Amino acid sequence: MAEIIVDKNKCNGCGRCVKLCPFNQIKIVDDLAIIDAGCTMCGVCQESCPAGAILIKRERLTTEDTSNYRGVWVFIEQYQGRIKPISLELLSKAKELAQRLNQELAAVLVGDDVSHLIKELTSYEIHKIYLVENEVLKRYTTDAYTYTLISLVSQYKPNILLIGATNTGRDLAPRVAARLRVGLTADCTDLDITEEGYLLQTRPAFGGNIMAQILCKYTRPQMATVRPNVFKKSVPCSNSQSPEIIKIEAKLNPLSIRTKIIEVVKEVSEVTNLEEADIIVSAGRGLGSPDNLYLVRDLANILGAAVGGSRAIIDAGWLPHHQQVGQSGKTVAPELYIACGISGAIQHLVGMQTSKRIIAINKDPEAPIFKVATLGIVGDLFKVIPLLIEDLKKVKNK
Repeated sequence: MAEIIVDKNKCNGCGRCVKLCPFNQIKIVDDLAIIDAGCTMCGVCQESCPAGAILIKRERLTTEDTSNYRGVWVFIEQYQGRIKPISLELLSKAKELAQRLNQELAAVLVGDDVSHLIKELTSYEIHKIYLVENEVLKRYTTDAYTYTLISLVSQYKPNILLIGATNTGRDLAPRVAARLRVGLTADCTDLDITEEGYLLQTRPAFGGNIMAQILCKYTRPQMATVRPNVFKKSVPCSNSQSPEIIKIEAKLNPLSIRTKIIEVVKEVSEVTNLEEADIIVSAGRGLGSPDNLYLVRDLANILGAAVGGSRAIIDAGWLPHHQQVGQSGKTVAPELYIACGISGAIQHLVGMQTSKRIIAINKDPEAPIFKVATLGIVGDLFKVIPLLIEDLKKVKNK
């Protein structure tokens, strides 16, 4: 699939590639870089060679080649010893994909002293867990995690690799894909398997005006990132069989890790994280003016809800970006989502349509938001919301 070549006429034996190789697979012999058999084709040497003497040639896979790649992998994102919910959501979907393909489901758990998380993963009917532990992996850094994942993929050859579209995933996935020279579909809203066995990846395109379906026929693994709350987390199975635990030694060269985390400062905010909120009240252009946001905030306060907004009012500066719900904002799936004066453009719907219950308030009976609403209220929100607040106060005072 790939071949690494050292141009004898260009290589001057400077040794820079030796120092930066994360797997210690390069040595200098007679002023020429020699690549050992354990090379993972990660591409660090090619990128760092000042003389441009190293070249990695990659070819398209044939049908016969792709058959050597098997298994559906999920990268398990964890922070401070806790698994991120998006990873469990992906495991639930990946289980369906693996069953359709008749292939194994595997989890990739990377970090330092994270083996205690295996027990939680076991209940998702996983066949294998690849466990990589190293002190260097305690906190996420682009280089360390990229090198680790590339090494695993090169050795075990998964068919599909899924990563959550979190801050970490959005940094890690494209770097891994670029090093492996494979395709990556970001921010997918659906995943399926075609009759031919390809991963069918669906995501909004052209500002959300169409839903694009993407196939990666000629490269492996097929890679996709998925936002939190797109897929529902399945109920853990109490009688799942214990998965095979494959412990991998992390061979990381500290010199190849270009960043060092000095300190982690937690942001203090009075605003509830939309992705974790059980109830969200969102505002749209129907409010007419930012001065009228008090209606949404009052309703949210009495419900103990978080406040969100459509792209239109975020772009207008009514609310900060971290409160935006939709394709270019947050994807949410609360128990209750109340849309106030939001028409329901596709860009917004893809970010909230998996909510358990949706209440839409809009004076336009033809507004698209009503198509996904559990309950629709056609009326003037300046009359409807005060009545709701009044009735809720009566209920709370009883």
